[in-house]
Amino acid sequence: MIGFIIRRLLASIPTLLAVLTLVFLLVRVVPGDPAIAILGDRATPETLAALRAELGLDRWIGAQYFEFLGHALRGDLGTSMVTHRAVWTEISEALPHTIVLTLAAMAIGCLVGIPAGVWAALNRNGAIDVLTRLLSLLGLSFPVFVSGIFLLIVFALQLRLFPVIGNPRPGDWIDGLHKLVLPAITLGIVMAAYVIRVTRSSMLQVLGEDYIRTARAKGVPRRGIIWRHGLSNALIPVVTVVGLYVGILIGNSVLTEIVFNRPGLGKVIVSALTQRDYTMLQGMMVIYCFMIVVVNLITDISYGLIDPRVKQ
Repeated sequence: MIGFIIRRLLASIPTLLAVLTLVFLLVRVVPGDPAIAILGDRATPETLAALRAELGLDRWIGAQYFEFLGHALRGDLGTSMVTHRAVWTEISEALPHTIVLTLAAMAIGCLVGIPAGVWAALNRNGAIDVLTRLLSLLGLSFPVFVSGIFLLIVFALQLRLFPVIGNPRPGDWIDGLHKLVLPAITLGIVMAAYVIRVTRSSMLQVLGEDYIRTARAKGVPRRGIIWRHGLSNALIPVVTVVGLYVGILIGNSVLTEIVFNRPGLGKVIVSALTQRDYTMLQGMMVIYCFMIVVVNLITDISYGLIDPRVKQ
């Protein structure tokens, strides 16, 4: 298992280097001049030129790239062009809120999606199966910002069960959980819909295998067949979908944080885009991409834990 993990870690290095290069290039094609965004349209050409020199934007792009790469590999994401604070400092203040929201949405998606998918597979073409597929289709049909606004209108404005403003009070974890419910459900609905469909399809395939029929012939209890022999062999596609969807989940968290006015990376990245803050955008994109690479690595390791044959 250790060798398997080491091979996956080594395979992640070229991916990270490619991601850093892509981030650098993407930020440079964002329309607008950061110097004008910082100083305003009425700044003189001399002032703009001085600021570009101070920020290093007047240098050859290759020199900027290698400096960015060297700092990024050391964990130094630079200083914000607008606030003049360390990028990592600003990100570290917002990152925990986004991580908590993403983990809560993942928990909802898996806890709802896997049992519902298994239940639908066991009642194939029955009323439960049809209802489950219909609900999963509805979950996939609504964008995150639409379902988020709908939940706000119903549960916050009409029923007044949850607050409209999602900024939790510092140190009050009960208030934080209360304000986390609606955003987590908003993200978790779509993930649950994906997980339901994949779990149902995978379970139907597994339940038709010869070893399942053999287990039934030997008198293995139905619960053991379903959960021990069935679900354990059907989890690989489910883990794949969960791993792939985490990237979408992290991206959708930006919209969710804006809809529910929650602190997190969403507000930081929107502010950086508005103000053309190159270094902040670079840092944000590096963090997002790094999280996705880590999730993919955890997904690969999970394959080896679920199915020992993957480690070979």
